[in-house]
Amino acid sequence: MGHRMRFLGFIALLLGTSACSSLSATSERPGFANHPEAKAFIDEMVERHAMDRAELTGLFAEAQVRDDILRAISRPAEGKPWHEYRPIFLTRSRIDGGVAFWNEHADILARVEKAFGVDAQVIVAIIGVETRYGGNTGSYRVIDALSTLAFEYPPRAKFFRSELEQFLLLTKEERVDRREARGSYAGAMGHGQFISSSYRNFAVDFDGDGRRDLWDSREDIIASVANYLSVHGWQLGAPVAERVEPKTRPPEELTGAGIKPSLTPAQLEAAGIQSRQAEGADTKAALITLEQQDGPEYWLGFNNFYVITRYNRSPLYAMAVYQLSEEIREAKGR
Repeated sequence: MGHRMRFLGFIALLLGTSACSSLSATSERPGFANHPEAKAFIDEMVERHAMDRAELTGLFAEAQVRDDILRAISRPAEGKPWHEYRPIFLTRSRIDGGVAFWNEHADILARVEKAFGVDAQVIVAIIGVETRYGGNTGSYRVIDALSTLAFEYPPRAKFFRSELEQFLLLTKEERVDRREARGSYAGAMGHGQFISSSYRNFAVDFDGDGRRDLWDSREDIIASVANYLSVHGWQLGAPVAERVEPKTRPPEELTGAGIKPSLTPAQLEAAGIQSRQAEGADTKAALITLEQQDGPEYWLGFNNFYVITRYNRSPLYAMAVYQLSEEIREAKGR
């Protein structure tokens, strides 16, 4: 993970991105047949989208309340310090897997890079971080995940209620089985872990078969990730991030300025921070602080780094994608 909070990937990272638990009978409770919130939701779908009441009533009667989903969403991977987070994604197997994925789909990646103006290595890295190149796209029924979070998780009920609505529309548009579609515990789907609203807004039919298939069509999967980044302002070949070593501890006004690039080279230089990748006086950056065991590590995040955070708002996620993409590129070139 985007469009509002591109939870897409929040999703990813909740470590459900690549480690979604399997269904467990001990974590299921009876469905939503008599749940007042579900009933109200059905009324809305009938009125707003002319959906079939009996069909929806049967669907939600079969949906399961998943206690394991409620536990999982309270333990986001982004809560870890960088020195614990990085080893989850920067592994030999994920790097080698990225090289293999790139080699296998080189033609598609080349066409997509040209069509959307997004660097192939970053597309590969996002799919690697999200699902290990499709090896783990999630084992939860999406209807269970979204119903549980929409009706049983008050902190984000409004968001997931909206995603549940989007899912019902999506399944009709793309001819997806509502009862069988599987994804992460937050309802993210396919190799790139798109939530329903992202799927509807940013997925593309690159293989021309009339459907946008993010589970089985490599063309659609790769192009959809690229389209998401392109729409949010990716610049082909432009710098993503750069490690810097400030002469003194940077002031709070720089470290607390947020992840959107807003700091000018002059501001950085005044704080003793030199950039080799900034292209000119107009280039802006964000100062990213990563927590290592022996103290903070500082990076500059440029426009493309910020674009990755539209997929998933965590700077840890964006840094993992960037560093994995560089490792994959270097390994492929050897």
